[in-house]
Amino acid sequence: MTVNVLAHTATRPASARRPVLLAATACLLSFGAFWIAQRAAGVSMIDLMVYRAEGGAVRAGADLYAMRATHARLPTTYPPFAALLFTPLTLLGVPQMRTLATAANLALLVALAHLSLRLAGRERPGAALWVAALAVWCEPVWTTLRYGQINLLLAVAVLWDLTRRPGHRGAGAGIGLAAAVKLTPALFALFLLLTGLVRARADGWNTWLRQAATALAVFAGATLAAAVVLPRDSRRFWTSTLFQTDRVGHAEDTANQSLRGVLARLLHTGDPGTWWTVAAAVTAALGLYAAVRAEVRGERAWAALSCAVTALLVSPVSWSHHWVWCVPVLVLLGAQRLRGAAAGALFCSYALWWVPHGAGRPELAQNGVQMALSALYPLAGAAFVAAAALRPWRTSRTS
Repeated sequence: MTVNVLAHTATRPASARRPVLLAATACLLSFGAFWIAQRAAGVSMIDLMVYRAEGGAVRAGADLYAMRATHARLPTTYPPFAALLFTPLTLLGVPQMRTLATAANLALLVALAHLSLRLAGRERPGAALWVAALAVWCEPVWTTLRYGQINLLLAVAVLWDLTRRPGHRGAGAGIGLAAAVKLTPALFALFLLLTGLVRARADGWNTWLRQAATALAVFAGATLAAAVVLPRDSRRFWTSTLFQTDRVGHAEDTANQSLRGVLARLLHTGDPGTWWTVAAAVTAALGLYAAVRAEVRGERAWAALSCAVTALLVSPVSWSHHWVWCVPVLVLLGAQRLRGAAAGALFCSYALWWVPHGAGRPELAQNGVQMALSALYPLAGAAFVAAAALRPWRTSRTS
C-alpha cells in the first residue's frame, strides 16, 4: 500500500504530493527503525513457527491436535481451516518466511490504518501512513509482529467488510473467513444479525441480515471444506478441543488481557469458573446492546469497535497482541477528540509487562497495583464500551 501511495503522487499537483511524500517518508523510516529494533531484540516469531508446523502436519497427514511445535511445545489451537491456509508456509525456508511475514504484517498495518480512518470518517491523503508510522510502536502491534501473529489480517478482513458501501453483495465474506480461522470474529456476525432483527420491523429483509447470512454461509463453507479434507481433525476440534480453554496457557498469565485473565489474577486462581461465566455473559449482553444501539443510530464506528472490544473481553483468552483493535479505537477517539492521546499512551506504555510474570506463575500472587497494571487493556476496553452505551447521540440516521 505504501508503494501504491507513492505511485499515485505522480498524478497529483506538487502542493498535494508534498504531504503524502512526507507521510510516506516518515512511515518508511519508522518501519525501518522498527525492523532493526525487532532484529536486534532477536524476535523468535514463535507463533509463525507453530503455523508452519500446522501446515506441515496437514501435508504429512499427522494428528493436528496432538502436534507440539517449537521448543515451547505449543499446541494447535485454531480451527482446522486455519491449518489448511498455513500449508503454503511449508514451501518457504524459515528466514524467507519470517521476512515475508514481517513485510506482510507491516503492509496490513497500513491497510488497517486506512480502514480505521475510513470507519471514523477521517480519510485524508497520507493520513494512514502517519497512523501506521506511530501504531507500529504500540504494544499489541509490536507483539503481533514479534510472534508473527495473524491478528492484523483478521482485523483487516473484518473492517474491510464493515467499511464497504451499504448493500454490497460481498459484505460479510471477510467476517465469515475470519471466524473460520479464529472463532472470536463470529461475534460480528451476531452483531449484524441482532441489528438486522431490530431493523426488520421497519425494513423487513435488510442489509444487516444479508451481511450476517453471507458471513454464516462463508464460515460454514470454509468449515465444511476443512471437514472434507481433515475429517478426523475437524471432529476432534468441534467435539473436544474447542472446549479446552486451558489448552493455550494459564488463565492468569499477564498476557491474557480478557475478563477471565483479570478474574484469575484477582481471585488468585487458575480457574475463575462461575465468576467468569457470569461476567462474560453480562459483558457480552451489554457490549452487544451498545453495538446494536450505535449501529441503529447510524454510528458504525462506535458500533463496530464496541463489538470488537466486547469480543476481546469475553473471549477465554485474549493475549495482549489480540488488542491490535486499539488502532481503530485510537483513531476514532482522536477523530472525535475524546482522550485519544491518553489511550494511546496506555497502549504504548507496555505497562502490563512491568509486573512479575513468567515461570512459577507469579501472577497468582499479585498485589493491588500489579493487578491494576495487568488489567489495563480490559479496563480501557470496558470504559470504551460504557462510553458507547452511554454516549448522548446527536444523530439519528441509519447506514
